[in-house]
Amino acid sequence: MFENIRNRFEETGPLTDSEFDYIFRHFTTRKYKKHQFILQEGADVDNEYFLVKGLVRSYCILPNGKERILQFAWENCWITQYSAYFFNAQAGLFIDCIEDVELLCLSRESRERIIDEFPVIERYFRKRSRIGIAWCENRILSLLNYDTKKGYDEFMNEYRVIINRIPKHFIASYLGVSREALSRIKMA
Repeated sequence: MFENIRNRFEETGPLTDSEFDYIFRHFTTRKYKKHQFILQEGADVDNEYFLVKGLVRSYCILPNGKERILQFAWENCWITQYSAYFFNAQAGLFIDCIEDVELLCLSRESRERIIDEFPVIERYFRKRSRIGIAWCENRILSLLNYDTKKGYDEFMNEYRVIINRIPKHFIASYLGVSREALSRIKMA
């Protein structure tokens, strides 16, 4: 379980076994069943989550009652609602399980502690932040600029490693189209 997160942290420098053991003690583990919520709108956002096993989605409910998926996360990915996590606010979205999930949870306080104590961890989270900002920017640009076919092609590229694990109606929700429209896009 912890080898994958150690490998992630060591992308920016090595850790001794004792350093990693200390860092890992700052995490808690949780398991969720398919369809369970990890985070619900209005809840406090105290943790960010590293997926050890499973697949989740984050989404919001639009004023018309429809769900709009923002992103998917799977093994070795991090997820939370970062604006609420960093600024101690309540969630404005939902994160739920598409499959059974095993998570490592990292509180804000623990994150700050290990960042302060280990420069390699600070570098790792800084690198992740840059990647996350670029990903969000690309997601926004795709929503604003791409026609549905181009958006579908981008989706297929972004999520190619898990595409067979995502139900079609979730793909449609991510793209902001109906299932019927999704079928037409795939045939084009």
